[in-house]
Amino acid sequence: MTPEEFRGLDATAQAELVRHRAVHPRELLAAAGIAIDTLNPTLNAIIHPRLAAARAECEGRLPAGPFRGVPFLVKDLGCAMAGEPYYCGSRYLRDAALTAAQDSWLAARYRAAGFVILGRTNTPEFGIVTTTEPLSYGATRNPWDLARSPGGSSGGSAAAIASGMAAAAHGNDGGGSIRVPAGHCGLFGLKPSRGRVSHAPDRGETWLGAACDHALTHSVRDSAAILDATAVPAPGDPYLAPPPPRPFAEALQSDPPRYRIGLMNVALPGQELHPDCRAAVGSAATLLEDLGHHVEIAHPKALEELDEEHHFMRIVASWVVHDVRELAARIGRPPAPGELEPATDVVYAMGLKLGAADYLAAQVHLQRWARRVAAWWTEEGFDFLLTPTASRPAQVLGTSLATSEDPLKPLRATVPYIGYTSPFNVTGQPAASLPLHWTAGDLPIGVQLVAPYGEELSLLALAAELERARPWQHRRPSPLRAALRAAP
Repeated sequence: MTPEEFRGLDATAQAELVRHRAVHPRELLAAAGIAIDTLNPTLNAIIHPRLAAARAECEGRLPAGPFRGVPFLVKDLGCAMAGEPYYCGSRYLRDAALTAAQDSWLAARYRAAGFVILGRTNTPEFGIVTTTEPLSYGATRNPWDLARSPGGSSGGSAAAIASGMAAAAHGNDGGGSIRVPAGHCGLFGLKPSRGRVSHAPDRGETWLGAACDHALTHSVRDSAAILDATAVPAPGDPYLAPPPPRPFAEALQSDPPRYRIGLMNVALPGQELHPDCRAAVGSAATLLEDLGHHVEIAHPKALEELDEEHHFMRIVASWVVHDVRELAARIGRPPAPGELEPATDVVYAMGLKLGAADYLAAQVHLQRWARRVAAWWTEEGFDFLLTPTASRPAQVLGTSLATSEDPLKPLRATVPYIGYTSPFNVTGQPAASLPLHWTAGDLPIGVQLVAPYGEELSLLALAAELERARPWQHRRPSPLRAALRAAP
């Protein structure tokens, strides 16, 4: 097979080739290396390549896991790797040359699964906005339109996977940071249930349990199989999602039952729903009906309330203070004026003004609100909720950068992109963005499916049915395919 043919396969297919000795891991790595050398100077998706280390690992004894020898990428936020850079999109950490002291539980699970990690991907500072344009490393470009953002905060991972540098990559999601980039880049992006993937060994939770780790993939089956490999509880985890009755990957082998699905196709208060995003969710609803599901206009009314955003921001600000202080203790000094980006600095200052009682008040409010949202599934008898992933298509790069007059501009620009996603970080429910729609200009537009807590099995089964009905893997960004075909 040629490098281009390797890049057209998902991670599961690549693993099968290795398992049947049809290809050696070094061949997959070589194909990935060509793509990185060819495309990364344009996309700026990978900021810490580790190809030399990956080559050494391929020549050694790789673990006999389900993805033995398959190239993989991790986001430079979370998923710490012993001895590797750990900068979280921050100049403060970059200039201090901070490295991770040990592997996180998740990094160890990826290694045990047999993945060969190619490097770490770009991310906005501490992951607090939905465009990947950190001052530390510069903007990552969307492979579908180089003038646009791939989203954030897992934008580097999304751009790398969409362009063919690897078949799958780690991401995390505290308000939409897997689902928004997946929607912008034509990928499948699942945010698992709270407690499904461990934050061990250093943390039990992040952002009141709102932040979750998983992956961005081309296929639903990759997402399911990666979740099977990583959803292993660690001792002392404060949340334990209910274990599935069978492996997640097995849920994809047959069509699911017919479901009752609520459709939320209205703009959120104070926002507009872009016509392309409205068209995407309408088209998905029609497809679900064609498959025999019952779709009706309905959604939890609590989603229309704005107080949730204000309280959630108090949680995030408090965690930013915690994270900066924890990292400052490791570095040996606090950040100097100007070392944090303007928007981060504002959030940090906000967090400094909050006390323990303020944090707990926000927590109590959000948990009460989450119960009202989640009750809709049981009290109204729905199986899923279908929404847009975001209110707008991917934004043009540079349009939401902070200025001295307006340091909050990046945070305000984030609001239209997380209105449909962040509520389910608060409730802890699994939710996925599916690439079911492209604009007339060939720009991906994602739609979101939300399931009850702990129901990844049914969510993955429904997503796989939609993937079979409207396949998306063959759609790859045309602006870069010519460059890859011309590469040696």
